[in-house]
Amino acid sequence: MKPNSGTLVINIMNGGKAEAYEGVYQCTARNERGAAISNNIVIRPSRSPLWTKEKLEPNHVREGDSLVLHCRPPVGLPPPIIFWMDNAFQRLPQSERVSQGLNGDLYFSNVQPEDTREDYICYARFNHTQTIQQKQPISVKVFSTKPVTERQPVLLTPTGSTSTKVELRGNVLLLECIAAGLPTPVIRWIKEGGELPANRTFFENFKKTLKIIDVSEADSGNYKCIARNTLGSVHHVISVTVKAAPYWITAPRNLVLSPGEDGTLICRANGNPKPSISWLANGVPIAIAPEDPSRKVDGDTIIFSHVQERSSAVYQCNASNEYGYLLANAFVNVLAEPPRILTPANKLYQVIADSPALLDCAYFGSPKPEIEWFKGVKGSILRGNEYIFHDNGTLEIPVAQKNSAGTYTCVARNELGKIQNDVQLEIKDPTMIIKQPEYKVIQRYGQVSFECIIKHDSTLLPTVTWLKDNDELPDDERFLVGKDNLTIMNVTDKDDGTYTCIVNTTLDSVSASAVLTVVAAPPTPAIIYARPNPPFDLELTGQLERSIDLSWIPGDENNSPITNFVIEYEDALHEPGVWHYQTEVPGTQTTVQLKLSPYVNYSFRVIAVNKIGRSQPSEPSEQYLTKSASPDENPANVQGIGSEPDNLVITWEPLKGFQSNGPGLQYKVSWRQKDVDDEWTSVIVANVSKYIVSGTPTFVPYEVKVQALNDLGYAPEPSEVIGHSGEDLPMVAPGNVQVHVINSTLAKVHWDPVPLKTVRGHLQGYKVYYWKVQSLSRRSRRHIEKKILTFRGNKTFGMLPGLEPYSSYKLNVRVVNGKGEGPASPDKVFKTPEGVPSSPSFLKITNPTLDSLTLEWGSPTHPNGVLTSYTLKFQPINNTHELGPLVEIRIPANESSLILKNLNYSTRYKFYFNAQTSVGSGSQITEEAVTIMDEAGILRPAVGAGKVQPLYPRIRNVTTAAAETYANISWEYEGPDHANFYVEYRVAGSKEDWKKEIVNGSRSFFVLKGLTPGTAYKVRVGAEGLSGFRSSEDVFETGPAMASRQVDIATQGWFIGLMCAVALLILILLIVCFIRRNKGGKYPVKEKEDAHADPEIQPMKEDDGTFGEYSDAEDHKPLKKGSRTPSDRTVKKEDSDDSLVDYGEGVNGQFNEDGSFIGQYSGKKEKEPAEGNESSEAPSPVNAMNSFV
Repeated sequence: MKPNSGTLVINIMNGGKAEAYEGVYQCTARNERGAAISNNIVIRPSRSPLWTKEKLEPNHVREGDSLVLHCRPPVGLPPPIIFWMDNAFQRLPQSERVSQGLNGDLYFSNVQPEDTREDYICYARFNHTQTIQQKQPISVKVFSTKPVTERQPVLLTPTGSTSTKVELRGNVLLLECIAAGLPTPVIRWIKEGGELPANRTFFENFKKTLKIIDVSEADSGNYKCIARNTLGSVHHVISVTVKAAPYWITAPRNLVLSPGEDGTLICRANGNPKPSISWLANGVPIAIAPEDPSRKVDGDTIIFSHVQERSSAVYQCNASNEYGYLLANAFVNVLAEPPRILTPANKLYQVIADSPALLDCAYFGSPKPEIEWFKGVKGSILRGNEYIFHDNGTLEIPVAQKNSAGTYTCVARNELGKIQNDVQLEIKDPTMIIKQPEYKVIQRYGQVSFECIIKHDSTLLPTVTWLKDNDELPDDERFLVGKDNLTIMNVTDKDDGTYTCIVNTTLDSVSASAVLTVVAAPPTPAIIYARPNPPFDLELTGQLERSIDLSWIPGDENNSPITNFVIEYEDALHEPGVWHYQTEVPGTQTTVQLKLSPYVNYSFRVIAVNKIGRSQPSEPSEQYLTKSASPDENPANVQGIGSEPDNLVITWEPLKGFQSNGPGLQYKVSWRQKDVDDEWTSVIVANVSKYIVSGTPTFVPYEVKVQALNDLGYAPEPSEVIGHSGEDLPMVAPGNVQVHVINSTLAKVHWDPVPLKTVRGHLQGYKVYYWKVQSLSRRSRRHIEKKILTFRGNKTFGMLPGLEPYSSYKLNVRVVNGKGEGPASPDKVFKTPEGVPSSPSFLKITNPTLDSLTLEWGSPTHPNGVLTSYTLKFQPINNTHELGPLVEIRIPANESSLILKNLNYSTRYKFYFNAQTSVGSGSQITEEAVTIMDEAGILRPAVGAGKVQPLYPRIRNVTTAAAETYANISWEYEGPDHANFYVEYRVAGSKEDWKKEIVNGSRSFFVLKGLTPGTAYKVRVGAEGLSGFRSSEDVFETGPAMASRQVDIATQGWFIGLMCAVALLILILLIVCFIRRNKGGKYPVKEKEDAHADPEIQPMKEDDGTFGEYSDAEDHKPLKKGSRTPSDRTVKKEDSDDSLVDYGEGVNGQFNEDGSFIGQYSGKKEKEPAEGNESSEAPSPVNAMNSFV
C-alpha cells in the first residue's frame, strides 16, 4: 500500500504472473469510531488465445445464392473486435448486400461473380493485449447459371419467427436481422404496441442493426424486423425483457446525534428482480455484531432510540439481486459538542438596495444549537415578518434598504455552551442604464451608434459587454466599443439584428436591447444636425470638505455625438450670478469628482458640446457650502519696484474671493534691505494690491514678501522676492567712442562701458544716435534726421547698417536704465567711401528714323560717389524674340543724350543703360524701341513725334500645306515674349464649333492630324491670354484618299532619272553664274534693278542674310525699292558677296514639327508707289528648284 493512503499497488513489471493476483479484493478503513468497507473489486488477467487450426474448404456458390462466412474467433478477455480484410490489409467493402454480423460472421444476401476471391480473412483485435489474431484465408468461387433465379427474402439471423433478448437497465440494446434474397432485401424495424424511443434509437449496418441506448423497463416489449424485396417479405419478432441491477432510491446518510436523541438510517433500493437488503455494523453482519440496545433493525430501516456515546459506529447497507449489488457506508456519530460557528468573523456582505440579503451563520454543535440574530452593539433580538430565519442559521432580509446596513451578530447556544459571531452588511446603489440603446434604422454603408450610459455605485467597478443576437460581437474592426457606446462603421446587411448592452458588477447585472434595421439607400429626408439638448438630473454625492462627486444624465445629442461636457460653478457667497469654468470631461463620461475650496457656496451646471456647438446650460445643481479655513496660498506676482528715487512700491495679485477660504481677508506685507543686517519691517493691510515704502535710498535691493491671512489664520510662509527702490537717471556718458567704417553702407562703433554705480538703476543697454551731415558728392545740406539704434545689455559695440555711400555722418552714445537716458558722449564724425551708383533716373528713346534712334537719360538719383561714365549696350531682336549681337558703347559722365545711327530699318532693339563710379557699375535700366518701317500701308511717324509708340501684338502670314490626313500650319508673330499659341479649325461652310489644339511652347508652326481626306477646312491661330486676339482665317483642302494599289511615283526609275538631269542642269547654271560674277559682269537681274534704283533704301548687311548691294569692285548701287527681307538680320555694309537667297522675292518656308522642309518658297511682287511699274526680278535657281518640287 502507498504510505498514508489506502491505495493498493500491484506491480508485475519486474516479474510475477498476473494470474497469481486474480481474485476479489475489498478495502476496510477502521478507527476507534468504527469501520467502513469498500465495494468488491474483481481482478482478472486479460487473455488473447490463438485461433484453433482448421481445414477450410473452398466455398463454391451459385450466383444469386446466399452465403455466410464464419469467423468463430477465440474467446478472449475482454472479447476481441472483429473485422474482415484481404491479403493487402484492405478492409473488404460492405453494403446492403454484404455485411458483418454482431457475431463477426460475414453475410452475403446474394453472391455476385465479383465476390470470387481467395483472401477472405477474419481478424480479431485484442485491445488490452494490443495483439491481432488472423484466421486462415477463406476461398469463395461463384459460378454462374443462366438465368439467375430471383428469390423471396429469408432470414439468415436470427432463425425462426421469434426469439428473446434480455438486457440490463442503462445498457445499450442491440437487435440484429440479416436476410437473404434476390434482389437484396431492405430491413425495417417496428415495436409492436408502441413507438421506437425518440432520441435514443439509432440504425446501424445498413439498418440491419437496431440500437437503443440507456434502456429502461419501459423499453421492454416485442420488436419486429421486416425484410422485403420485390418478390415478398419475411419478419421476425424479438421479445425484449429489461432487467435491472439494484439502484438507489434512498441511500443511507451520515447521522450526528446527541446523547439521548433518536434517529433513523434508511436504505431503499429498487431493481428487477426486487433486491434484498442486508445490514452490517463496522463490516460485520449486524446479526452477529455486538448488541446495542438503542438500535432496532426493521427491514430497510434501522431505528435508534436514546442513543449513547458508545452507539457510534459505521453501518453498511447491501442491496443485491442476481444482476449485481449496491453497498453504502453511513456513519452514526453520537457526539456531545458545544456550539461552533463556522462562518468567518466579521465577514463582509455587499448587497444591492431593494434586493434580498442572506447573512450566513454556519454552525456545528451537538445537541443542535439554537440560533438568534441581533443588529448593532446593543440591538435587540431580530423578529418579525421583515426577516426570514433559515434552519442552517442563515438570516434573510427579503428587501434590504439603505438603513439595513450595519453590524449583525449571530448567537449559537446549546446546553453545552454559547458562541457569537459578527458579520458586516453594506448596501450598494443599484446599477442602472440611464440611457438605453434605441431602435435604429440605418442606410447601408452608413454609420450607427448605440448608447448605453450607466449609473452605478461608486465603489463598484462595472464591466460593459455588447452582444449581437445573444452572441458575441463579430470579430470585425468595423465594430468600435467605447465606454458608453457601440459604433458600427460602414454598415452592411449582415449587421441587421438585436444588440444588447449588458452591465455587470460583482453584485448585480442589468441589460438593455435595441434592434438595428439596415435598409437600402432610398432618398431620405436630410438628417438635421443640431446642438445637443442640455444635460439634466444633476446629483451631488460623496460630499467632503475639499471634493464632491457630480453626476448627470446627458440630453439628446441631435444626430451629432457629444464630444465633451463643460462643468461650470457659481459662488453664491462671493460672486452670485457669475459662472466660472471648473473643468471638462470627455463626452462618454457622466460623472466627475470636483476639487473644492473652503468658504465657497457652490452650485454647478453642465454644458454639452458637439461639433455643431454648445448646448444650453443645465439647471443648476443644489448648493453646497464648504467650511471656512485659513488661506491655502499667498498672493502671486509679488514685486518690489520703486516709482521714485526715494521709494519702494510693493505690488501683488490679490487672492480671488474663493481663494480667501474664509472671512476677513488681509495681507501681511514685509520688507528689509538686502545684504544689510536689518530686521523685517511688517504691516498688515486690507484687501488691496499695493503698499508704498517711502524714504528709501536710491536703487538698493530689498527682500519683499506678502502673506495672506483671514479670521481663521495665516497662509503658509510666503517665499521672498528681490526688489529695488526707485531708479534715477545715469550720471555719466560712455567714453572712448571709436568708429570703424567697414564699407560704403556699414560701420562698426565701439565705446567703453560706464561704471555700474553711475547707472543708478537697471542697465537696459546703450543707444547710438547717428545722422547724416551731408553728401560728399552734392555738397548740399538737408534736414537732419537722427536715427537711433538700441543695443541691449552691457554691450560695448554695435553695427550701423544702411548708411549712404560717400557721405559725412556724426554719432554719439548714451547709457539707458529704467528711468531714462544718461548724458550723450561727444559727437564723433566719420565718412563713408564711394559706392556703386543707382540706376539712371530715366531712359527715353525718341525720334525714330529708318536707321537711327535718339536716347535721352537722367543721372542716377543716388550717385553714391563721383560718376566716371555711362555704359550703353544694345542688340536687335528678331520675330522669334531671339537676340542678335550685343554692341557696347562707353559715354562720358557729363552727357545726357545720344543719337544712334546706322541701325537697320523695321528692327526692334533692346537697350541696357547704367552708370559707373570708381567703385564699379550700378544697376541698369532697360528699354526697347523699333526703327520705322518703309512699307506700303505703314505710315511713317510725323515730324516731331516724340517717343516711339509701342507695337501691338499681331499674328500674320498664316500659311498651310495640306496632305491626305494632316496639314502643316505656320505663321509669323509680333508681340510680347512667351506667347502661348493655339490653332482652331473646322470644316469650311459648316456651323460646327471650332476645334482647338494647343501649341507646345512658343513655336510658330503646328501639324493638324486626323483630318478627313478631300475636305476643305478653315484655320486660324490665336494667343492665350489675349482676349479676342486671333489671326485672319485661311482655307485649305486635304488631298484625296489614295488607292491602296496606286504606284508611288517617287520609286519609279524614269522619275529618278529626270530629277538627276534637272539637278545637273542647275549645277551647271550655278557654275556659269559664279564665273561671270568673278569677271565683273552683270546679271540681267542686276541691270533691271539698276534701272529702278531707289536712294531711300538702306543697304542691308550680309551677316544676318538680308539683301546687300549687287556690285563688283567698282559698282556700289543700291537695290530696287520693294525688296523684302526679314527685319532681324544685318550684314556689314562694306561686304557685297552675292547670295542665291538674295535673289528671292521673300521667303516663307514650311516646316514639319522637326523643322524639315515640306512646302515651297513663295514671294510677292510689290509695286513702285511713284512710277507704278512692276518690279521684274528673275527667280533664283533655288526658288526655281523648290517651286518645281
